[in-house]
Amino acid sequence: MPVAARTTVDFVVIDVETACSSVSSICQVGIVGFRNGVEVFDYETLVDPLDRFSSFNTRIHGLTCDHVFGAPTFADVHAAIDSHLSGRITVAHSFFDKGALGAACRVHDRAEIRTTWLDSVRVAKRAWPELPSHRLNVLSKFLGVRHKHHDALSDARAAGMVIVRAIDHTGIDLAGWLAPPRGRGGPAPKAAAVGPLKGERVAILGAPRDGALARRLAAAGGRVVASVGLTTTKLVISNDQPFGHYVTAHADHRRADALRREGHRIEIVSEDEIRERLAAVG
Repeated sequence: MPVAARTTVDFVVIDVETACSSVSSICQVGIVGFRNGVEVFDYETLVDPLDRFSSFNTRIHGLTCDHVFGAPTFADVHAAIDSHLSGRITVAHSFFDKGALGAACRVHDRAEIRTTWLDSVRVAKRAWPELPSHRLNVLSKFLGVRHKHHDALSDARAAGMVIVRAIDHTGIDLAGWLAPPRGRGGPAPKAAAVGPLKGERVAILGAPRDGALARRLAAAGGRVVASVGLTTTKLVISNDQPFGHYVTAHADHRRADALRREGHRIEIVSEDEIRERLAAVG
């Protein structure tokens, strides 16, 4: 099978379907390339897995041994897959596809495909934490993306759109999504004995508890807490918060908003505003 000319892309997306419980039993591959938020190529092929088809898997994707009769094997299509993925950023919705590719390479004695992986499930959970599920069919409906579930090409296309929409929705670029997610940081600084925030319990959204903002709040007498709770009096939104403009979807913001509606004394305030207040009182 000839390998298509390499196209300049920001990232590619792959989805595979398998014939049975053997993770190496790839029977369909779909790959889509994206540049500047637009699809620029696709590649799809059925694959003879040289393995059995289980009724369980067939019920999921509808493929049987009759569909792949005469189709190339994984060894036959390895070069084409490698040409699309190697040296690029490759998105998959969960790392099942990564594991399946690795297993198929070992079983069929082909070189490992070297690429940088990005899990679109992790991206979706950070971008839309309020959703009850981050399965691809749920996300597709939420985003208004046309999608045929468990068709490899359609799944790859939908997972790519998850990345495109998440970048647009949060302002986090591709490099940002590839970076390790921020933790809460080390122990919070000890609150000063006196200061304009004395008696306040302050949660921070988007900055570590041991960072510069936390130190400023603690120096003003505020006790920096790990997350919003019943006794929290302020939620400070960091200028560097990791959810872009979609801060209201974060669990701490939703919790603070709910407590406020219930009559609790809790204020949601930006970093700039709290710094201005503290500067005004010295």
